Amino acid sequence: MAWLGVLGLVNVVLLSAVIWVCVRTIRGQMLDTVALYGNSLGRRTVDGPLDAALGAISTASLVAILVVIAVVAVLRRRIALAVTAAAVVVGSTATTLLLKRAIDRPWLGIVIDRIYAGNSLPSGHATAAAAFAIGLTLVLPPRWRGVASILGATYAAVVGIATLSSGWHRPSDVVAAFFIAGGWAAVAGLVLVLTHRPTDVVTRRERAEWSLATALGVGSFLGLIGLGVLTYVAQRMSDPVELMAPALLRAGYIGSVATVAGAAYLMMAVVLVSLHRVVPADPAAVSGAATAGGPEG
Repeated sequence: MAWLGVLGLVNVVLLSAVIWVCVRTIRGQMLDTVALYGNSLGRRTVDGPLDAALGAISTASLVAILVVIAVVAVLRRRIALAVTAAAVVVGSTATTLLLKRAIDRPWLGIVIDRIYAGNSLPSGHATAAAAFAIGLTLVLPPRWRGVASILGATYAAVVGIATLSSGWHRPSDVVAAFFIAGGWAAVAGLVLVLTHRPTDVVTRRERAEWSLATALGVGSFLGLIGLGVLTYVAQRMSDPVELMAPALLRAGYIGSVATVAGAAYLMMAVVLVSLHRVVPADPAAVSGAATAGGPEG
């Protein structure tokens, strides 16, 4: 149980680091701005699908997300899952709204045309997508959980990239949103552990091992590439952003896209690491499957 508290604390620490570096420092603000100036590549190649992904998220869609999660959990007679999954969605969204209003983004002279842009961290769209992916992964049956987790992480990554490519958000806004959702997932896991019944059991099929390996592998690969490219760009940010070479701006955008996508998959990997322990199988279902001669699904 203690490791879930540590996991939540790690998300808080990483979120605080992103806020400090990318909001309060010149180089952090500049790196974010480089990605925005280089996003013409994204707008030119995948503008339509990305806009569709953004347009699908609204207040009404958040309500629909909660309804879907509740219905799935109730049909499976897992009321605790319904409550905790809904808490991930509501808690993540509320935290994002509070931070967006509380954080003061100083203008550090990066580019004059964004002097009145203000704070945009964290991204509400990315938070909603991540919370939905986590919540649905929590409530689905084990036989669907692995596929749902990978599709959910992919959806969160697409929405995050869409906000960057459209110019709605900076890369740090999206990464911060994933840390918020991940932190709330750790809190949800802690609640589930505390509410377990003594008869709850864990089956091997609960582990979703292939999806964990996929999320961890893809997330690590993309994250390392993204951070490597961003480090390369950061070392060459000697000119004002508006005077930088187009190739360097595009590299900043590509590095940010890889980092955002990697963060989405790593967020889901963290959820999957703990999922089989915080969401054990229904003992009645396990015993019924055993009687029928097959594993629990």
